[in-house]
Amino acid sequence: MPQIIFVVYPGFELLDLSGPVAVFNNANRALAERGSSPFYAVVAASARGGKVESSSGILVETRRLSTLAPGEGQMVLVVGAERAHLMTAMADQELSSALPRLVETAERFGSICSGGFILAALGLLDRRRVATHWDSHAPLEQAFPDVTVDSDALYVADGRCWTSAGVTTGIDMALAMVSVDLDAAIAGEVAKRLVLYARRPGYQSQFSPVLQAQTRADSLVADLIEWLLLHLDETLDVPRLADRAGMTQRSFHRKFVAATGITPARFVETARLDTARMLLSRDLPLKEIAAKVGLYPTARLTEAFERRFGIKPKLFRELHSETG
Repeated sequence: MPQIIFVVYPGFELLDLSGPVAVFNNANRALAERGSSPFYAVVAASARGGKVESSSGILVETRRLSTLAPGEGQMVLVVGAERAHLMTAMADQELSSALPRLVETAERFGSICSGGFILAALGLLDRRRVATHWDSHAPLEQAFPDVTVDSDALYVADGRCWTSAGVTTGIDMALAMVSVDLDAAIAGEVAKRLVLYARRPGYQSQFSPVLQAQTRADSLVADLIEWLLLHLDETLDVPRLADRAGMTQRSFHRKFVAATGITPARFVETARLDTARMLLSRDLPLKEIAAKVGLYPTARLTEAFERRFGIKPKLFRELHSETG
């Protein structure tokens, strides 16, 4: 049974631990319902063991890192924290001494959020491509020039090294691990158990245009965006959207651009293509996807997809299929 060691330290971000742990535990539950044995064994560990306080004040019982013997099939994942707690952890000699020994023999290792700084400080991310929280991109690149930071990805799998961006993306990365270790169906069951809106692939940007638009917009435009995401298969031109918002077309266009930074037409196409990109990673016919996102017939979807992403939908599916 693969043992997953989550490395924590005082002031760590609790969700970096609890999110991925929930994924692995629910994968075991899904297996049990199929009559299979658990696949994952989760361990929280720290430099000195015992109770470790998270940034939210909740204590987590841990084992001492130096007492853990490297084992086959082992995963080692370092969680993140705010800068002050992270710097203290990086200076911890006992942590720095014990961690490389475990990573060296682990089948898979990595980090959630800013936990990559601890690995990078030990030279364990040299010549690796990694993901981290958007606020840590520049500091990580500047401090560790031998590390290549993917500034856009939710998570990155570079060989046996897996790294994720901020907080909830640790859940996405854990689901991807489950899909690799077990199968996509189990990962899908876990996502449903956790009531996730969608399983997000690693290539998806941390800076979702929809999220940014909803963040900047007032309640009227934000509500309209939420509505149009549920009606991508319908006509979503300016007259329809303006009528939905209860405005003249001119006023609506001006207010939408001011709120989102892009035209309504550009926003709708972006929402459609991002949804198509997510659906392409599943085993759905291209014709069905084109209809679902309002880019029908398939030639229209293909043209728009290739223009935006520089790759044909069919090739994209081959590269990112969950069932492949």
